Amino acid sequence: MTKQSLRFWILVSIVGISGFSQGMLLPLIAVIFENNGVSSALNGLNATALYIGILLVSPFMEYPLRKFGFKPIIILGGAIVVVSLGLFPLWESFWFWFVLRLLIGIGDHALHFGTQTWITSFSPESKRGRNISLYGLFFGIGFSVGPLMTPLIAIHEALPFIISSVLCFIGWVFLFLLKNDFPEQTIEVNTMKESLKRFRHAFTFGWVAFLPPLGYGFLESSLNGSFPVYGLRIGLEVSSISVLLFSFAIGAIVFQLPLGMLSDKFGRKTILMTILFVGAISFSAASFLEESVSALSVCLFIAGMAVGSTFSLGISYMTDLMPKDLLPAGNLLCGVAFSVGSLVGPYLGGMFIEYTEDISYFLIISGMLFVIFFTITAYRPKSLQSEYKQEKATSFQ
Repeated sequence: MTKQSLRFWILVSIVGISGFSQGMLLPLIAVIFENNGVSSALNGLNATALYIGILLVSPFMEYPLRKFGFKPIIILGGAIVVVSLGLFPLWESFWFWFVLRLLIGIGDHALHFGTQTWITSFSPESKRGRNISLYGLFFGIGFSVGPLMTPLIAIHEALPFIISSVLCFIGWVFLFLLKNDFPEQTIEVNTMKESLKRFRHAFTFGWVAFLPPLGYGFLESSLNGSFPVYGLRIGLEVSSISVLLFSFAIGAIVFQLPLGMLSDKFGRKTILMTILFVGAISFSAASFLEESVSALSVCLFIAGMAVGSTFSLGISYMTDLMPKDLLPAGNLLCGVAFSVGSLVGPYLGGMFIEYTEDISYFLIISGMLFVIFFTITAYRPKSLQSEYKQEKATSFQ
């Protein structure tokens, strides 16, 4: 195995373990709080701590990455996650756990930002979709396996936290085998002002590529947070809701890699347009088939197969559009877009369920996917490279 291959597999493995810890925390803490009589509103508030942590730390991540390189940022993020997971059993308190989840959001974002940017930096264009889809695949598998830890609270409430912390620590140790590397640098001064300028340039180049991560954050959080409420209101059993969510998750996992490889062959924009259209049609069809669990399962499996890759394909598309020296800023903005979607999704989904009658919940997701589909279809990239280079040259004088 070459050094580059070893680096790649270590990075995607640590991402998988991170996904496992995130997937474990959501249902685990929800069940513990529910058993302790914490209201559903406060339960939901506690879950947002992770995304608040991501948004809080995002503006400050690019500068240390450029100064210290990929490895220290990933190691620091992993250490925060390991320590935070280990502290959960010490004190069962709503606000203590809120702070720990916020810290995990900060640590996970540092870890994901570092690994994501590192992978996009060294991946050749011909394998970029494959590599990023494997990144998404490992995270998705970890996220799907994580909830299986919840029943362990019957043995001891601290056991899932300890197992997750130990697994994260094992993955974290392997990071020390890697040789540090730095993102492509320019000769501009590395200040907060310059970082904000790079964010502006990155948004100008890649704003359309931030829409798929935004949409996926909205879809994932709304589907997991709001759909169970809607499902119960239309008479679905809890077991049926679990089957439906599992169908979507399996579709997303199974087709991550094939779609990534297809995007290398046929182009990121073409594949994104196709999967967004298929996803929107699948959710539209689901709105007419709510009385049949089997039909809904098929619709959600097809939807997962299609739009389950929108986050990873959005990152790959962003990398295609972005000058290499702007990749750190572009990856950060992808993370911010995903977090905004994740925060907004459950709220809008809840409002939709609360204030609309005789309108299917699936239509809000279908409508969102159609908006992103039409935007990407209509997008015509402008040749901004010359203007960007000229502005940089002027700023150096």
